Amino acid sequence: MQDTAEVRTTHLGLIQAVIARMAQNSFLLKGWAVTLVAALFALAAADTREQIALLGLLPALVFWGLDAYYLRQERLFCALYDFVRSSPEGSLRDRVLSMDTRPCGGQVKSWFATLVSPTVAFFHGAVVAAVAITTVVLAA
Repeated sequence: MQDTAEVRTTHLGLIQAVIARMAQNSFLLKGWAVTLVAALFALAAADTREQIALLGLLPALVFWGLDAYYLRQERLFCALYDFVRSSPEGSLRDRVLSMDTRPCGGQVKSWFATLVSPTVAFFHGAVVAAVAITTVVLAA
């Protein structure tokens, strides 16, 4: 198979679709995190039991980790997109339509670095802080 403009366009389209799915997953995770934590707050307030509010910490932390995972995957595929886009004509013969992001791994921060990046940490940190504050208020 040759590295033609049509194949490159198809490859870039496939990568772009994955990037869009990763962004959508991240958006949905944020919505689910807020929904689950709010539901647990409602249950905790109804019974005035801080243990139920504290239980909100589990989904908050799990969704924080998942959001960082999807953001890192999105960044990996953005790096792959840039690699395919900027590669010279004919140089991608062995990587035609490849979705392997390993060659781009060094260009993207690690999962842990993504976890504590402002993009992820501000939103999920606020959710965790809300769980902590609600637990303290209900305990008092």
